[in-house]
Amino acid sequence: MSAKLVLYFTAAGHTLYRYAGGTLELEATFGTDIQGLEAFRAELQGRKGALVYVIADLAGEDFHEDQIPYLRGNDRQSVVQRRLAQRYRDTRLAAALSLGFMTGERRTERLLLASFTNTEQFSAWIEALVASGARLSGVYSVPLLAPALATRLGVRSGRALIVTVNSAGLRQCFVEDGRLRFARLERISEVEPEALAAFVRAETLRLVQYLSTLRTLPRDGPPIQVIVVAPAAQRASLEQVLVSDSRLTFQTIAASEAARKVGMKRQAADLPGEQLFLHLAVKHPPKNQFARVEDRRSFFLWQLQRAILGAGAVGFLACIVVAAVQGFDLFSLKEQVSVQQRESAEATGQYQRITASFPVTQTTTDNLKATVVEFTRIATQSASPEPALVYLSQVLEKYPQMDVEAVVWRVSKPSADSGISKATPDLAAAAEVLQILEVTGRVNATRRSDYRAITGQVQRFAEALRADPAWRILRTQLPFDVTSEGTLSGDIGAGEGTEAPRFSVTVGRPLK
Repeated sequence: MSAKLVLYFTAAGHTLYRYAGGTLELEATFGTDIQGLEAFRAELQGRKGALVYVIADLAGEDFHEDQIPYLRGNDRQSVVQRRLAQRYRDTRLAAALSLGFMTGERRTERLLLASFTNTEQFSAWIEALVASGARLSGVYSVPLLAPALATRLGVRSGRALIVTVNSAGLRQCFVEDGRLRFARLERISEVEPEALAAFVRAETLRLVQYLSTLRTLPRDGPPIQVIVVAPAAQRASLEQVLVSDSRLTFQTIAASEAARKVGMKRQAADLPGEQLFLHLAVKHPPKNQFARVEDRRSFFLWQLQRAILGAGAVGFLACIVVAAVQGFDLFSLKEQVSVQQRESAEATGQYQRITASFPVTQTTTDNLKATVVEFTRIATQSASPEPALVYLSQVLEKYPQMDVEAVVWRVSKPSADSGISKATPDLAAAAEVLQILEVTGRVNATRRSDYRAITGQVQRFAEALRADPAWRILRTQLPFDVTSEGTLSGDIGAGEGTEAPRFSVTVGRPLK
């Protein structure tokens, strides 16, 4: 992982820290002259690829509120750059912070333009960073980090003043609804420790009066919350002097407690206030900063490389997961194949044991298999007389006067029976194999001399046999010939004691 360096930039001198494990470790201090710059260049040797965060804590800052039309994308960027160029002679270290939108006849966006009155003091140091191969994450100011500190100290909405005692002086930042509105820095090198509390109160009242003059603060608004972060040794004296009133509500927080809230590992009682901002710059850098895109090119390339490596790592992990799933499936398939092979071997052994007990035949096993298959096919196509006889018995239950003497069931082609083929030539041509049922019998319970009644009984019985559409009448032999062309024939007997006339009905259905 790349080393992280933090350069704390002040008017009195510059301090280089190394950030590791949530703590800041002092690396070196540099003067503001050319000798300090050369020492800084020498310190950067061998640190190629290090991430560097520059945090400026200077008194020469400018904040100006402006408004632009509601725009997006490149159009907004062009207008913002034009406003910065109109406000500042040198825009190399200038930023525009959005303060939200105003609705009216035209929707406009409020901007806070920010920069340093003297940007030349940064140029040589930033050029040294870029030339050393270090990656410049950004140039931030302490006021840009104040909203993040206010949030972690419990101020998430409304107006508040964040006051910290830094090495550079007394830093005051005015934050409204989580956005920076104004900031100033006052030197405290000549202020005695016992007079610090009175100095903080006086400077806070001056700042509030100034913001009211600018109409940034309403004159008759609610009390403004003032959060004062100071060393633990001075907290008691600050609380005695910083008494809340109708205009200001003071709250004093020890530096160690503030360090715990922002997530710092080391929580010394005499922790200077700027280390809170340095920690936030590394862990939670704000979206806005002052450095140009050209100076941060190596940082952007590093971010792109990390994104590519991250995507590659995710893809590699996905491939590992897929490979693991495929491997598990392959293992399962191998187990199934092994089981199938064992079952096949057992079946083969059982088949060989069974065939070994067969008698010796004069043909091969393949011929026997073919014979069995053909026999099975023939058996499935053979008909059984049972369904036909059941059907006949159901019809006979309705005609008890029919005395059946013989029932002949056979399977044959109609062409094989000359009588059938002559009687039903269409059926003989249409069906290849028929299931034929021939019923022969006599009609009882009817007078022997009433040949018409006997003939009607036979005809109704024949019609009943073809109640199932699958059955067709092939031939009917009545006791008498009652056609108009023929003569009455048949033997009705000389008396009632003679035998009843005999009839024959032949029906058939296709063999399925």
